[in-house]
Amino acid sequence: MFRFVSPVFFVFLLAIPLSIFFKVKKEKHINLKVSSIIFKAPSLKSFFLVFSQILPYLKYFAVILLIIALARPQWGTKKNIITHGINIILALDLSESMAALDFKLDGSIVTRLEAVKNVVNDFIVKRDGDRIGMVVFGSYAYTQIPLTRDYNTISFVLDKLEIGAAGPSTAIGDAIGISLKRIRDIKSKSNIIILLTDGKNNSGEISVKTATDIASGENIKIYTIGVGEKGRAPFLVKDGFGGERYIYQRVDMDHTTLKNIADKTNAEFFAARDTKSLKEIYDIINKLETTEVEVKTWAEYNELYLWFLISGFFILCIYIVFTNTRFLKIP
Repeated sequence: MFRFVSPVFFVFLLAIPLSIFFKVKKEKHINLKVSSIIFKAPSLKSFFLVFSQILPYLKYFAVILLIIALARPQWGTKKNIITHGINIILALDLSESMAALDFKLDGSIVTRLEAVKNVVNDFIVKRDGDRIGMVVFGSYAYTQIPLTRDYNTISFVLDKLEIGAAGPSTAIGDAIGISLKRIRDIKSKSNIIILLTDGKNNSGEISVKTATDIASGENIKIYTIGVGEKGRAPFLVKDGFGGERYIYQRVDMDHTTLKNIADKTNAEFFAARDTKSLKEIYDIINKLETTEVEVKTWAEYNELYLWFLISGFFILCIYIVFTNTRFLKIP
Protein backbone atom coordinates (compact mmCIF):
# COMPACT_ATOMS: atom_id res chain seq x y z
CA MET A 1 0.00 0.00 0.00
CA PHE A 2 1.34 3.39 -1.04
CA ARG A 3 0.69 6.52 1.04
CA PHE A 4 1.92 10.03 1.80
CA VAL A 5 2.48 10.88 5.46
CA SER A 6 2.29 14.67 4.94
CA PRO A 7 0.20 15.33 1.79
CA VAL A 8 -0.36 18.93 2.93
CA PHE A 9 2.96 19.87 1.27
CA PHE A 10 1.38 19.28 -2.15
CA VAL A 11 -0.17 22.74 -1.81
CA PHE A 12 3.23 24.12 -2.83
CA LEU A 13 2.72 22.58 -6.29
CA LEU A 14 0.31 25.46 -7.01
CA ALA A 15 3.30 27.78 -7.07
CA ILE A 16 4.72 26.08 -10.19
CA PRO A 17 1.97 26.99 -12.72
CA LEU A 18 1.81 30.49 -11.21
CA SER A 19 5.55 30.87 -11.66
CA ILE A 20 5.35 29.73 -15.29
CA PHE A 21 2.44 32.10 -15.97
CA PHE A 22 4.21 35.19 -14.65
CA LYS A 23 7.46 34.21 -16.38
CA VAL A 24 5.73 33.92 -19.77
CA LYS A 25 3.87 37.15 -19.22
CA LYS A 26 7.06 39.00 -18.34
CA GLU A 27 9.04 37.67 -21.28
CA LYS A 28 6.28 38.23 -23.81
CA HIS A 29 7.53 40.60 -26.54
CA ILE A 30 7.50 41.11 -30.31
CA ASN A 31 9.98 38.94 -32.11
CA LEU A 32 11.98 40.50 -34.94
CA LYS A 33 12.46 38.15 -37.85
CA VAL A 34 15.91 38.20 -39.46
CA SER A 35 17.54 36.05 -42.05
CA SER A 36 19.66 33.29 -40.74
CA ILE A 37 21.42 30.25 -42.09
CA ILE A 38 20.05 28.23 -39.14
CA PHE A 39 16.86 27.64 -41.07
CA LYS A 40 18.81 26.08 -43.89
CA ALA A 41 20.75 23.80 -41.62
CA PRO A 42 19.98 20.10 -41.54
CA SER A 43 16.79 19.21 -39.66
CA LEU A 44 18.72 16.99 -37.22
CA LYS A 45 19.18 18.83 -33.93
CA SER A 46 22.27 18.45 -31.79
CA PHE A 47 22.07 17.13 -28.23
CA PHE A 48 22.86 20.49 -26.67
CA LEU A 49 20.27 22.26 -28.82
CA VAL A 50 17.59 19.83 -27.59
CA PHE A 51 18.91 20.07 -24.05
CA SER A 52 18.78 23.86 -24.14
CA GLN A 53 15.07 23.66 -24.90
CA ILE A 54 14.47 21.23 -22.02
CA LEU A 55 16.70 23.03 -19.50
CA PRO A 56 14.16 25.71 -18.39
CA TYR A 57 11.77 22.98 -17.29
CA LEU A 58 14.33 21.05 -15.25
CA LYS A 59 14.05 23.40 -12.29
CA TYR A 60 10.28 22.86 -12.15
CA PHE A 61 10.72 19.11 -12.33
CA ALA A 62 13.31 19.28 -9.53
CA VAL A 63 10.95 21.33 -7.36
CA ILE A 64 8.15 18.79 -7.93
CA LEU A 65 10.44 15.96 -6.78
CA LEU A 66 11.48 17.91 -3.67
CA ILE A 67 7.84 18.62 -2.78
CA ILE A 68 7.04 14.90 -3.13
CA ALA A 69 9.96 14.15 -0.79
CA LEU A 70 8.52 16.61 1.76
CA ALA A 71 5.19 14.74 1.60
CA ARG A 72 7.09 11.59 2.72
CA PRO A 73 5.95 8.80 0.39
CA GLN A 74 5.89 5.35 1.99
CA TRP A 75 5.22 1.79 0.85
CA GLY A 76 3.86 -0.98 3.04
CA THR A 77 1.00 -3.44 3.43
CA LYS A 78 -2.18 -3.33 5.47
CA LYS A 79 -4.52 -6.27 5.86
CA ASN A 80 -7.06 -7.76 8.20
CA ILE A 81 -6.62 -11.38 9.23
CA ILE A 82 -8.80 -13.68 11.29
CA THR A 83 -6.95 -15.46 14.07
CA HIS A 84 -7.79 -17.30 17.27
CA GLY A 85 -7.31 -15.47 20.52
CA ILE A 86 -8.30 -15.98 24.16
CA ASN A 87 -6.93 -15.13 27.59
CA ILE A 88 -5.18 -18.09 29.20
CA ILE A 89 -3.69 -18.20 32.69
CA LEU A 90 -1.36 -21.11 33.41
CA ALA A 91 -1.51 -21.78 37.17
CA LEU A 92 1.37 -24.10 38.05
CA ASP A 93 2.09 -25.84 41.32
CA LEU A 94 5.67 -25.39 42.60
CA SER A 95 5.18 -27.12 45.96
CA GLU A 96 7.78 -29.59 47.21
CA SER A 97 5.75 -32.59 46.05
CA MET A 98 6.45 -31.57 42.43
CA ALA A 99 9.96 -32.95 43.01
CA ALA A 100 8.62 -36.51 42.86
CA LEU A 101 10.55 -38.60 40.34
CA ASP A 102 7.74 -40.57 38.72
CA PHE A 103 7.71 -39.10 35.19
CA LYS A 104 9.87 -39.87 32.17
CA LEU A 105 11.08 -37.52 29.46
CA ASP A 106 12.97 -38.86 26.44
CA GLY A 107 13.64 -42.08 28.31
CA SER A 108 15.05 -40.39 31.42
CA ILE A 109 13.39 -40.17 34.83
CA VAL A 110 12.57 -36.54 35.68
CA THR A 111 10.65 -34.64 38.32
CA ARG A 112 7.01 -33.83 37.81
CA LEU A 113 7.89 -30.16 37.34
CA GLU A 114 10.41 -30.90 34.57
CA ALA A 115 7.83 -32.95 32.68
CA VAL A 116 5.26 -30.19 33.15
CA LYS A 117 7.68 -27.55 31.84
CA ASN A 118 8.28 -29.54 28.67
CA VAL A 119 4.60 -30.18 27.96
CA VAL A 120 3.44 -26.65 28.83
CA ASN A 121 6.11 -25.15 26.58
CA ASP A 122 4.82 -27.25 23.66
CA PHE A 123 1.31 -26.03 24.47
CA ILE A 124 2.45 -22.38 24.37
CA VAL A 125 4.15 -22.86 21.00
CA LYS A 126 0.94 -24.24 19.49
CA ARG A 127 -1.16 -21.22 20.48
CA ASP A 128 -1.58 -18.39 17.99
CA GLY A 129 -2.87 -14.93 18.92
CA ASP A 130 -3.71 -15.81 22.53
CA ARG A 131 -2.66 -13.76 25.51
CA ILE A 132 -1.02 -16.09 28.02
CA GLY A 133 -0.12 -15.33 31.62
CA MET A 134 1.44 -17.44 34.38
CA VAL A 135 0.64 -17.76 38.08
CA VAL A 136 2.70 -20.04 40.32
CA PHE A 137 1.73 -21.27 43.74
CA GLY A 138 2.89 -23.22 46.75
CA SER A 139 2.17 -21.98 50.27
CA TYR A 140 1.13 -18.73 48.57
CA ALA A 141 0.44 -17.64 44.99
CA TYR A 142 1.86 -14.84 42.89
CA THR A 143 1.97 -13.64 39.28
CA GLN A 144 5.01 -14.93 37.45
CA ILE A 145 4.15 -13.15 34.20
CA PRO A 146 1.03 -11.11 33.23
CA LEU A 147 -1.05 -11.72 30.12
CA THR A 148 1.10 -11.26 27.02
CA ARG A 149 1.60 -12.47 23.47
CA ASP A 150 5.38 -12.55 23.92
CA TYR A 151 5.65 -16.34 23.82
CA ASN A 152 9.45 -16.29 23.86
CA THR A 153 9.43 -14.52 27.22
CA ILE A 154 6.83 -16.92 28.61
CA SER A 155 8.93 -19.92 27.56
CA PHE A 156 12.05 -18.35 29.08
CA VAL A 157 10.33 -17.68 32.41
CA LEU A 158 8.77 -21.15 32.39
CA ASP A 159 12.19 -22.77 32.03
CA LYS A 160 13.48 -20.89 35.11
CA LEU A 161 10.75 -22.10 37.49
CA GLU A 162 12.08 -23.91 40.56
CA ILE A 163 10.44 -26.26 43.04
CA GLY A 164 9.68 -24.60 46.38
CA ALA A 165 9.93 -21.04 45.02
CA ALA A 166 6.46 -20.29 46.43
CA GLY A 167 6.74 -22.40 49.57
CA PRO A 168 6.30 -26.11 50.36
CA SER A 169 2.49 -26.28 50.69
CA THR A 170 -0.39 -25.95 48.19
CA ALA A 171 -2.67 -22.89 48.07
CA ILE A 172 -5.14 -23.71 45.29
CA GLY A 173 -7.69 -21.10 46.36
CA ASP A 174 -5.09 -18.31 46.28
CA ALA A 175 -3.87 -19.50 42.88
CA ILE A 176 -7.37 -19.18 41.44
CA GLY A 177 -7.81 -15.78 43.08
CA ILE A 178 -4.58 -14.34 41.63
CA SER A 179 -5.43 -15.85 38.23
CA LEU A 180 -8.80 -14.09 38.25
CA LYS A 181 -7.09 -10.76 38.95
CA ARG A 182 -4.77 -11.20 35.98
CA ILE A 183 -7.68 -12.10 33.67
CA ARG A 184 -9.45 -8.88 34.66
CA ASP A 185 -6.45 -6.91 33.40
CA ILE A 186 -7.41 -7.41 29.73
CA LYS A 187 -10.96 -8.05 28.55
CA SER A 188 -11.63 -10.92 26.18
CA LYS A 189 -14.65 -12.86 24.93
CA SER A 190 -13.17 -16.06 26.33
CA ASN A 191 -11.09 -16.51 29.48
CA ILE A 192 -9.72 -19.76 30.89
CA ILE A 193 -7.46 -20.91 33.69
CA ILE A 194 -5.48 -24.14 33.40
CA LEU A 195 -4.68 -25.15 36.98
CA LEU A 196 -2.13 -27.92 37.44
CA THR A 197 -1.31 -29.43 40.81
CA ASP A 198 -0.24 -32.71 42.38
CA GLY A 199 -1.63 -32.10 45.86
CA LYS A 200 -4.60 -30.80 47.80
CA ASN A 201 -5.43 -27.36 49.16
CA ASN A 202 -3.71 -26.99 52.55
CA SER A 203 -2.62 -23.36 52.60
CA GLY A 204 -3.61 -19.84 51.55
CA GLU A 205 -6.12 -17.18 52.54
CA ILE A 206 -8.89 -17.80 49.99
CA SER A 207 -10.95 -20.97 50.12
CA VAL A 208 -11.26 -23.04 46.97
CA LYS A 209 -15.06 -22.75 47.08
CA THR A 210 -15.01 -18.94 47.26
CA ALA A 211 -12.53 -18.61 44.42
CA THR A 212 -14.46 -21.10 42.29
CA ASP A 213 -17.77 -19.31 42.89
CA ILE A 214 -16.23 -16.03 41.73
CA ALA A 215 -14.83 -17.67 38.59
CA SER A 216 -18.19 -19.28 37.84
CA GLY A 217 -19.97 -15.94 38.28
CA GLU A 218 -17.62 -14.31 35.78
CA ASN A 219 -17.98 -17.17 33.24
CA ILE A 220 -14.31 -18.09 33.52
CA LYS A 221 -13.54 -21.74 32.87
CA ILE A 222 -11.01 -23.52 35.07
CA TYR A 223 -9.51 -26.66 33.56
CA THR A 224 -7.90 -28.68 36.34
CA ILE A 225 -5.12 -31.22 35.97
CA GLY A 226 -4.05 -33.64 38.70
CA VAL A 227 -0.43 -34.69 38.14
CA GLY A 228 1.02 -37.99 39.28
CA GLU A 229 -0.24 -41.16 40.96
CA LYS A 230 -1.97 -41.23 44.31
CA GLY A 231 -0.02 -42.74 47.18
CA ARG A 232 3.75 -43.07 47.59
CA ALA A 233 6.18 -41.45 45.14
CA PRO A 234 10.01 -41.54 44.91
CA PHE A 235 12.05 -38.47 45.92
CA LEU A 236 15.79 -37.84 45.71
CA VAL A 237 17.12 -36.44 48.99
CA LYS A 238 20.53 -35.74 50.48
CA ASP A 239 21.75 -38.02 53.27
CA GLY A 240 23.88 -37.08 56.23
CA PHE A 241 27.13 -38.07 54.48
CA GLY A 242 26.88 -35.61 51.56
CA GLY A 243 25.44 -38.17 49.20
CA GLU A 244 21.96 -38.68 47.76
CA ARG A 245 19.43 -41.45 48.13
CA TYR A 246 15.89 -42.26 47.08
CA ILE A 247 13.05 -42.34 49.55
CA TYR A 248 9.33 -42.91 49.09
CA GLN A 249 6.88 -40.41 50.50
CA ARG A 250 3.13 -40.27 50.45
CA VAL A 251 1.64 -37.53 48.25
CA ASP A 252 -1.91 -36.45 49.01
CA MET A 253 -4.09 -35.92 45.95
CA ASP A 254 -7.57 -34.40 45.98
CA HIS A 255 -9.12 -35.23 42.63
CA THR A 256 -12.59 -34.63 44.05
CA THR A 257 -11.91 -30.93 44.67
CA LEU A 258 -10.27 -30.52 41.27
CA LYS A 259 -13.25 -32.16 39.58
CA ASN A 260 -15.69 -29.92 41.48
CA ILE A 261 -13.76 -26.81 40.36
CA ALA A 262 -13.92 -27.90 36.71
CA ASP A 263 -17.60 -28.91 36.87
CA LYS A 264 -18.72 -25.66 38.49
CA THR A 265 -16.94 -23.54 35.85
CA ASN A 266 -18.15 -25.63 32.86
CA ALA A 267 -14.67 -26.97 32.19
CA GLU A 268 -13.08 -30.42 32.55
CA PHE A 269 -10.90 -32.27 35.00
CA PHE A 270 -8.00 -34.43 33.82
CA ALA A 271 -5.69 -36.86 35.59
CA ALA A 272 -2.15 -37.07 34.22
CA ARG A 273 -0.30 -40.13 35.44
CA ASP A 274 2.60 -39.88 32.99
CA THR A 275 4.15 -37.56 30.42
CA LYS A 276 2.17 -39.05 27.54
CA SER A 277 -1.21 -38.48 29.19
CA LEU A 278 -0.12 -34.97 30.21
CA LYS A 279 0.66 -34.11 26.57
CA GLU A 280 -2.68 -35.54 25.47
CA ILE A 281 -4.49 -33.40 28.05
CA TYR A 282 -2.92 -30.16 26.85
CA ASP A 283 -3.64 -31.17 23.24
CA ILE A 284 -7.31 -31.64 24.14
CA ILE A 285 -7.47 -28.22 25.83
CA ASN A 286 -5.67 -26.70 22.85
CA LYS A 287 -8.42 -27.96 20.52
CA LEU A 288 -11.30 -27.11 22.85
CA GLU A 289 -10.43 -23.50 23.49
CA THR A 290 -10.39 -21.38 20.33
CA THR A 291 -12.29 -18.16 19.66
CA GLU A 292 -12.27 -16.27 16.36
CA VAL A 293 -11.47 -12.59 16.67
CA GLU A 294 -10.60 -10.01 14.05
CA VAL A 295 -7.09 -8.65 14.38
CA LYS A 296 -5.77 -5.76 12.29
CA THR A 297 -2.19 -6.30 11.29
CA TRP A 298 -0.18 -3.35 10.01
CA ALA A 299 3.08 -3.96 8.23
CA GLU A 300 5.96 -1.58 8.76
CA TYR A 301 6.08 1.13 6.11
CA ASN A 302 9.30 1.80 4.20
CA GLU A 303 10.31 5.41 3.59
CA LEU A 304 10.71 6.37 -0.08
CA TYR A 305 11.30 10.12 0.27
CA LEU A 306 15.08 9.74 -0.01
CA TRP A 307 14.80 8.63 -3.67
CA PHE A 308 12.83 11.74 -4.57
CA LEU A 309 15.06 13.99 -2.46
CA ILE A 310 18.28 12.81 -4.08
CA SER A 311 16.76 12.91 -7.59
CA GLY A 312 15.41 16.42 -7.01
CA PHE A 313 18.74 17.78 -5.78
CA PHE A 314 20.61 16.04 -8.62
CA ILE A 315 18.39 17.58 -11.32
CA LEU A 316 18.54 20.99 -9.59
CA CYS A 317 22.34 20.82 -9.56
CA ILE A 318 22.36 20.02 -13.31
CA TYR A 319 20.15 23.04 -13.93
CA ILE A 320 22.35 25.37 -11.87
CA VAL A 321 25.59 24.13 -13.45
CA PHE A 322 24.44 24.44 -17.07
CA THR A 323 22.66 27.78 -16.65
CA ASN A 324 25.87 29.21 -15.22
CA THR A 325 28.25 27.69 -17.76
CA ARG A 326 27.37 26.57 -21.28
CA PHE A 327 23.91 28.15 -21.37
CA LEU A 328 24.75 31.25 -19.39
CA LYS A 329 22.58 34.18 -20.42
CA ILE A 330 24.19 37.60 -20.38
CA PRO A 331 21.74 40.49 -20.12
